[in-house]
Amino acid sequence: MEVILLEDIKSLGKKGDKVTVKEGYGRNFLIKNKKAVLANAKNLNDLKLSKQHEEKLAKEKLEAAEALRDELVDKKILMSIKTGSGGRSFGAISTKEIASELKKQYGKDIDKKKMSLKDPIKAPGVYDIKIKLHPEVTLVMKVDVKEA
Repeated sequence: MEVILLEDIKSLGKKGDKVTVKEGYGRNFLIKNKKAVLANAKNLNDLKLSKQHEEKLAKEKLEAAEALRDELVDKKILMSIKTGSGGRSFGAISTKEIASELKKQYGKDIDKKKMSLKDPIKAPGVYDIKIKLHPEVTLVMKVDVKEA
């Protein structure tokens, strides 16, 4: 019996795969528990259409991430840090603060979890920050930190 999996099953396959299983396992477990559907013409066509739709959405997300990267590639984020005597700072600038400053300066809302710093920013200067916009698109922005 051939079925189309509706979710990942460890020993059988991934979601959307068409697999051959024994009659009892297919009818009494997979189909009954809505983990698979029978591989007939209608369900195969639905699977094909849903895969096309997912590919289209993935392509649109990639294009949007590339457009955002191209828009922000030459920009700098301007920030300030409080310092005491001898240029020592009180704390560090976090990715949360960088994300809020990016939204304030350029109107782009990027999640702080997508940003990564090599070292914490504790002194004035220019730093590079990596922003992962998409699994295939990474942006490196400059953060210009001035003394407050």
